[in-house]
Amino acid sequence: MLNVLPDTVDGHAALSAPTAAGNSRDGMIGGTPAMREILGIVSLVADTEVTVLVQGESGTGKELLSRRIHDASRRHRAPFVPINCGAIPDGLLEAELFGHEKGAYTGAHVQRKGRLELANGGTVFFDEISELSLPLQVKLLRFLQEREVERIGGRQRMRIDARVIAATNKDLKLEVAAGRLREDLYFRLSVVTILLPPLRERGEDLGLLAQEFLRRSCHTHRRAVQFSASTLDAILQYPWPGNIRELENAIQRAVILTTGRLIQPADLGIETREQPSRLSLREARERVERQVIVEALTRSKGNISRAALELGISRPTLHDLVNKHQIATRNGLRWQRSSDGPPAMAAEGGQS
Repeated sequence: MLNVLPDTVDGHAALSAPTAAGNSRDGMIGGTPAMREILGIVSLVADTEVTVLVQGESGTGKELLSRRIHDASRRHRAPFVPINCGAIPDGLLEAELFGHEKGAYTGAHVQRKGRLELANGGTVFFDEISELSLPLQVKLLRFLQEREVERIGGRQRMRIDARVIAATNKDLKLEVAAGRLREDLYFRLSVVTILLPPLRERGEDLGLLAQEFLRRSCHTHRRAVQFSASTLDAILQYPWPGNIRELENAIQRAVILTTGRLIQPADLGIETREQPSRLSLREARERVERQVIVEALTRSKGNISRAALELGISRPTLHDLVNKHQIATRNGLRWQRSSDGPPAMAAEGGQS
């Protein structure tokens, strides 16, 4: 079993081509090293017959990647047949998968081919495979072993040449441990496992995807709008829990509903975060220096000698730094360096 678990890294380029950023014929856009590694695996497995398990959060493009495998294979002229195991009631799913003969049960007025039979010569895609009931898992396992199906109410077994790709947003190892998924089925499905990273971990791909979805939506709805600078910043900051699907839907909605020529963050339904002010190296050093001194004086309860000893500097140097940074004591006074004796205190408005 080959597991493809890419590291999360930043970068940009095209998913469809190894050198340039842009659009691909199947709509997959990006090019972080993680995604390029995944597409490299796709090119290796496309011309094989192994089953592939695609894992990832909802909305990360699992079906799109599965279609990519099918389109790059020798089966590309044959059907790609998807079936969502979580969207069809369990009582109907068996008939959807295996088909039925006329009169097999009440309401079966005509013979009907199942999805596996319809995918003959092509690829069948099981989405949300973890939602399959245990009895149907047994029947799917038998199909994977024998590559034969028998319609409900039928007596003839038919040889089916269909590649199987499955997808899930769950950790199937945990499902096996919990007894919700058969271990032997898991091993049959996961000959090659591909883990799709969530959108928040895809670096600059996020900007490329946003611009492409904007281009498509403007073309579809005949609008000429653009993102404002603050919107682009907000897109990059937002975690997008719904991943690619959420991003695409938000942009399409904004293109339709915005009344101006610039899409604002509110049009996407996301909040902006105030950008932190940029500090020069000198300002950053002084900020850290002041904080360290304040913390040392706090720990020493205002004792200059002890604070200076902790900081590894002399008392006169610490006096100068306290005045430089205008560090006040709890009663609003500031340390003043005196010529002799213990340090004197001065009010903020002037020396006492």
